[in-house]
Amino acid sequence: MRGGMGNMQNMMRQMQKMQKQVTAEQDRLDETEFTGVAPDELVKVTFTGNHLMKDIDIKPEAIDEDDPDMMQDLIVAAVNDAMAKIKKETDQSMGKYTKGMSGM
Repeated sequence: MRGGMGNMQNMMRQMQKMQKQVTAEQDRLDETEFTGVAPDELVKVTFTGNHLMKDIDIKPEAIDEDDPDMMQDLIVAAVNDAMAKIKKETDQSMGKYTKGMSGM
């Protein structure tokens, strides 16, 4: 009976350690900056890992009064690029903690 309690305590310590590691990794990701770019780098956006926009850079040649839809498309492309980079990094970083947990 005593061996079962020791195993449970050991498992709880391991879970607490893993939780601290997950929190530290998430904090690191949240502070990381990701830059998304539109074609020809006419628009660049910078986001943090927690999806907050920090900066947007629009080159003058992207501004066409006769075609505002083009600038909108460029901004959407740059934002989507940044979001894809955040997702990829998050999946790679956090995946090591969630791998194999789907069966639990």
